[in-house]
Amino acid sequence: MHSQSKLTAAVTGLICAAVMFSPYTAGAQRKKKNDKSTPAATAPAKDTTKPAGRPPGPPKPAPKKFAEVINASAKADSGMFNIYKQDDKFFVEIPDNLLGRDVLVVSRMSKAPAGLRVGMFGFGGDQINENVIRFDKGPNNRVFLKNISFSERSKDSTQPMYLSVLNSNIQPIVASFDIKAFSKDNNGVVLDLTDYINGDNDILFFDSGLKGSIKLGAPQADKSYIQDVRSYPGNVEIQTVKTYTKSGSSPAPGMPPVGGGFATLELNSSLVLLPEVPMQPRYFDPRVGFFATSVTDFDADPQGVKRLTMITRWRLEPKPEDVEKWKKGDLVEPKKPIVFYIDPATPAKWRKYLIQGVNDWQGAFEQAGFKNAIYAKMAPTKQEDSTWSLEDARYSAIVYKPSEVPNASGPHVHDPRSGEILESHINWYHNVMRLLRNWYFIQASPNDERARKMSFDDELMGELIRFVSSHEVGHTLGLRHNFGSSSTYPVEKLRDKNWVKENGHAASIMDYARFNYVAQPGDGISGADLYPRINHYDKWAIEWGYKAIPGTDENSEKSTLNKWVVNKLQDKKYWFGTETNPDDPRSQNEDLGDDAMKASGYGLKNLQRIMPNLMAWTRTENEGYANLGELYNEVLGQYTRYMGHVAKNVGGIYETPKTVEQSGAIYEIVPKTKQKEAVSFLQAQLFTTPDWLINKDILTRVKADAPSLILSRQEAILGRLLSTSTLNKMLNAETLEPGAYKASEYLSDLKKGVFSELAARKPIDIYRRNLQKAYVNALANLLEKPNTTGVPPQFAAMFPNPTRSDASSLARAQLSSIRSEARSAAAGSGDAMTRYHLQDLADRISSALEPKS
Repeated sequence: MHSQSKLTAAVTGLICAAVMFSPYTAGAQRKKKNDKSTPAATAPAKDTTKPAGRPPGPPKPAPKKFAEVINASAKADSGMFNIYKQDDKFFVEIPDNLLGRDVLVVSRMSKAPAGLRVGMFGFGGDQINENVIRFDKGPNNRVFLKNISFSERSKDSTQPMYLSVLNSNIQPIVASFDIKAFSKDNNGVVLDLTDYINGDNDILFFDSGLKGSIKLGAPQADKSYIQDVRSYPGNVEIQTVKTYTKSGSSPAPGMPPVGGGFATLELNSSLVLLPEVPMQPRYFDPRVGFFATSVTDFDADPQGVKRLTMITRWRLEPKPEDVEKWKKGDLVEPKKPIVFYIDPATPAKWRKYLIQGVNDWQGAFEQAGFKNAIYAKMAPTKQEDSTWSLEDARYSAIVYKPSEVPNASGPHVHDPRSGEILESHINWYHNVMRLLRNWYFIQASPNDERARKMSFDDELMGELIRFVSSHEVGHTLGLRHNFGSSSTYPVEKLRDKNWVKENGHAASIMDYARFNYVAQPGDGISGADLYPRINHYDKWAIEWGYKAIPGTDENSEKSTLNKWVVNKLQDKKYWFGTETNPDDPRSQNEDLGDDAMKASGYGLKNLQRIMPNLMAWTRTENEGYANLGELYNEVLGQYTRYMGHVAKNVGGIYETPKTVEQSGAIYEIVPKTKQKEAVSFLQAQLFTTPDWLINKDILTRVKADAPSLILSRQEAILGRLLSTSTLNKMLNAETLEPGAYKASEYLSDLKKGVFSELAARKPIDIYRRNLQKAYVNALANLLEKPNTTGVPPQFAAMFPNPTRSDASSLARAQLSSIRSEARSAAAGSGDAMTRYHLQDLADRISSALEPKS
């Protein structure tokens, strides 16, 4: 993915997320094209560098007088740039004071054909590109269009480093325009942008990588045209209709392409003038979960180079008349509040719940010093405001998409110079309601009778929509997923009705702690107390990110911010656990509580309550058993999640970021007792066949292969338990902790459970035979180097070589032991299939240990 464009990578990530498990993934923010690590500069507001290359050619004809180019019949539109539509041409008048200014370009599909969709991408409103540009005057009466990157900078123009960085980071010229005329008062230039807009480029239209990923080819000039170009005080909106060739795919060698032809789209490009003085940034802290943007600064460290990382956040400032009240700590309204518009395409009955999900954040901003800082309202109708557009980058919106994708996402667009969030278009896919129904049915139906059917009442579905709306809005405010939030609550407290009413079942709505599956019937917990809510951590994170510290700049405020964090983390419910940590069992999605074994045990009890009722609760008159099959698969999926929550404890490493003012280690090994408890749980609930999942009435109606259903779940967990990574972590732990859970002891514990029939000389049924084969195959994989053919070098570390550590030695020793025990047990077995199986295991192990040349 790293070899793709940033936008393409984001789309690919959305597609993968939809395939995997996660309905609210796209909160993960899109990295900007301008965040590339290739050389770039932000140095001056105006780029005074001269274009490199050959000397300029012969002089072009001098610009004409304004009246000779723009005649009286031209239709004028005044704004950031004055626009003149004359005949079939579009002229833009750029004032001199905007030459050299940074302009953000955000491009979206206004309308898209159904055949263009790939996963969650391809709908009207989807973003297709993002750039920062500058228009600069050049020689020979030309204006150059430059694509600006911000990955390196030197801001202090009094230092020698400033000029050096500037000279090493010349910005690419991506287009050149002849000056057709000067402004009437001679303080601007007039350019003809018609051909540039009519053509194809990766500034106004598709990012080239994204364009390739959705199989769009060359534009068709005879089937494309400019709809309109409109100007507003701070932005210009370009609307076009573009037709591209669309390549098909070959389903098999030698077969003709399928799905080729043409694709016509309506596109909107918003050119937004960035602030001349960027917002004061706030530097990222790994202990508070914000999205961020980075720059390499050559001034920050006098003895080296420092990577500065700034959080993304909206610019909230008091009104001039309220500044003194604000400094005293009084609540004030911001000069420019955060406003989300609801797409008119949204079904009327869901609108109020989406609005409530936005407005629910007002309390968090009050903690940061602002009242009425955020709210939602319906988008104006054409009669109310004919100039309003969903694609206009001045407006943030919740965009309703007629999609089968069961998802929602909350991306945002920010100023790469400061992290200032400028706008957001939350993607709300229609079928997210199906996902919500399934999740609530599986996790909450034992405690909420309203969930025991296939079609939820509008009130229940609206309440679920409200919580998802709040979660996605959290992303647009800059907040990342806090997968560690739920781990700060004691499991048993999640069954305490009064405690849950006061504290919820997770400290953050930004966790993937969907619903309280720990609660048991009889605990008296139902309705809103089963849902996530904006909670302790969320309010604290908004306070940390948005509360101003008067009289400081981005550097001097760091000390105060650090003190806030150190003080707050004395209460563990304010802890942030990143969504990207593969080793810390506290940071997991879909889990609850501080003990995965206890929480999963309660979750299993609720699943076991659902199974006998599944046929009745999914019954729909005059329909077949599709609902039964879908919800049975949801039960299997939830069961697998519980097993995964437990398995991550094995070889786990706690990671708690700290500054030097905090005591204790950052990295700690999961205690041996907890790891052994996890292994025991998996032996009892996964490797001992979960017969309760094998329901004949269900399986004979959904055509499911019971042995394969069980084996696939066991193999998934074995893949983690017997991975090179897990064993290497345990081996490394032995060198640091004398009392660590040793890898050899761990494998012995696993083997005793998985092969318990051998010592007892018991028959082995098909489920256990499959499990034992999978176990041996997993060990055999540890004897060879991984095949990384075709794997990009940057991904090679994801495939550690077991032969370079003791992992293969341990695997070889255990395989030898299993072979001996299998041969001995086979000789004395009276069950034919058991004997055949054990003989087969012995032969497999021999082939692995002594492969033939």
